Amino acid sequence: MKPDLVIGLDSSTTATKAIAWDRRGRAVAEGRAAIAIGNPKPGWYEQEASDWTGAAAKALRQLTKKISADRIAAIAISSQRESFAQFDRNEKALRPGTLWLDERATSILPDMEMKLGAETIHRISGKPLDVIACLMRCCWFQKNMPAMWKRVHKTAEVHGVVAHFLTGEWNSSTGSADPMGMLDMAKMQWSEKLLSSVGLKEEQLPKLSRPGEIIGEVTSNAAKITGLKAGTLIVAGGGDGQCAGTGTNVFVKGRAYVNLGTAVVSGNYGKNYAHNRAFRTMSAIAEDGYIYETCLRSGTFLLNWAVENLFRVDTRSNPKIFEQLEKAATQSPIGAKGLMLVPYWSGVMTPYWDTSARGVIAGIGPSHNRGDIYRAIIEGLTMEQVVATQKVEAVTETIDHYVAIGGGAKSDLWCQILADASSRDVKRLETVEASSLGAACAAAKGADWFKTIPEAAAKMTGKPSKTFHPRTKQNKKYGQILDVYRDLWPTISQWNKKLQSLQTT
Repeated sequence: MKPDLVIGLDSSTTATKAIAWDRRGRAVAEGRAAIAIGNPKPGWYEQEASDWTGAAAKALRQLTKKISADRIAAIAISSQRESFAQFDRNEKALRPGTLWLDERATSILPDMEMKLGAETIHRISGKPLDVIACLMRCCWFQKNMPAMWKRVHKTAEVHGVVAHFLTGEWNSSTGSADPMGMLDMAKMQWSEKLLSSVGLKEEQLPKLSRPGEIIGEVTSNAAKITGLKAGTLIVAGGGDGQCAGTGTNVFVKGRAYVNLGTAVVSGNYGKNYAHNRAFRTMSAIAEDGYIYETCLRSGTFLLNWAVENLFRVDTRSNPKIFEQLEKAATQSPIGAKGLMLVPYWSGVMTPYWDTSARGVIAGIGPSHNRGDIYRAIIEGLTMEQVVATQKVEAVTETIDHYVAIGGGAKSDLWCQILADASSRDVKRLETVEASSLGAACAAAKGADWFKTIPEAAAKMTGKPSKTFHPRTKQNKKYGQILDVYRDLWPTISQWNKKLQSLQTT
C-alpha cells in the first residue's frame, strides 16, 4: 500500500491530538489524549515529561486503530511553546517540565537585564525581556536549584522531547526551539551568548533542523508503543502558534492570521529578520522566513470570565448564554454607549510587555446593560488587535486582510467589528485544527508530496467560508474610538503600577 496520509501530532497544553490528513488537507482520522497540569505553588505550572510522551503514544495508538499504519508517509509535531524539561545522563527527567504559563522567573528579570541587557536579549532572540521565555527559567534554576542544574545532560522543549521518544535522538526544529528565547534568530542557531549566560552549552540542547526536514525515523520500540510502522519518517514541525499560521496559509501576500481563542494571537509572514517591541519574532514553519507575532493573553477567556463573574451565569446550565449575549451586544451601538475596555486582565505582552498591567472598564454608568458590557469587551479586544496590527505593519509587511480562526471566529459580530475597525477584510476559516494541519504541511513536504511547505499550505489549507468587508460609516466611527483607545493605556499605566504596588505592600 502506498502511503497516502501524513500525521500532524499536536501536543498542546491540555491534550495531544494525532490527526491524519490527506493531500487535500482533509482530516481522515484522529486520536486524542488529555494532559494534566500541575500547580504546586502559586505561579508554578508543571507537567511531567512522561505525560507529554505518554499522551503522544496514547493518541497515536487510538489513531492507528482507525487507519492502517502502512498509510502513514510521515509525521510532524506541533507543540505547546515555551515549555521544557531537563534530563540526566540516563535520559531520566530531573524534575517536572515547566510550562509557558509558569511565572516563577518574574523576580529574575532584573538580573537578566543587568547580566545581558534587555536590548541584547531582544536583538538576538527576537523576543523582548519577558517571563514567558525558557531562558528566564533557566536563570531561575541556575540561581535557585543549582544542584539540579549542574546535573542537566539535556534540556529540551516539548517538540524535542516527543521527537526523542519517537526516534531515540535529541533532534528538534528551529520552529519549536526559537520560542524558548535561546536562539540567534538571524542565524537560526543556538546563541552561545544567551546559553552561556545561564550556564548551558549547545551540546546540552537538541540538534536543530528547519521545518520540513527529516529528523529521524520511528524506532522499533516506539512502533510497539504507538502502533506506528518502524521506519516512518519524523519531520521537523514547530511551535503550535506558528504551525497554526501555516495551517491558515499565512504565506498569501498581505495576509495576517488572527486566532480568536482563549488568547488573541496574530501573525504575518516575511522573509527578513526584524525585531521590535510591537511583536515577537518567530521562525516560520517554512524553509525560511519569520512570523511577526502579536499576543493578547485575554481573548475568549475574558468573555467567559465576564459571563461567570460579572453576569453570574452558569454556562453549563445555560449553554445558550453566549448566543443571547451576542444578540444583546448587536443591539448595542458602536462604542457601547460610551464604554471602553482595556483587556489586560492577564497583563500585557505586545507592545508594552508589562506583567503588572491589569484591565480597565472606563465610562460605565447606570444606563449600561449586559449587552453593552459584552460589546465593550469585544470592541476592547478588537481595538487592541487593530493597534497591534498597525504597529507591526509599520515595521514589516503590508497587511490587507485577516484570516480568522478559533472559537471567537464563529461570532459574526466579532468578525464584522474587526473588519469595520481595521479597514481590512476578515475571512473566516472553518479549519478547527490549524496547528495540526500546519504540522501536516511540514510532514507533507518531508514526504516529498510537495517541493515546499508554502506549496503544501496552498494545497492543503481550507478556503474561507465567509468574508466580512469593512463598512464606511462604521469604519469612520471606529476611527474616532481608536484615537481615544490609543491614549488610554499610556495615560493610566503609571496609575496602574501604583495600584498594583498596593497589593504587595
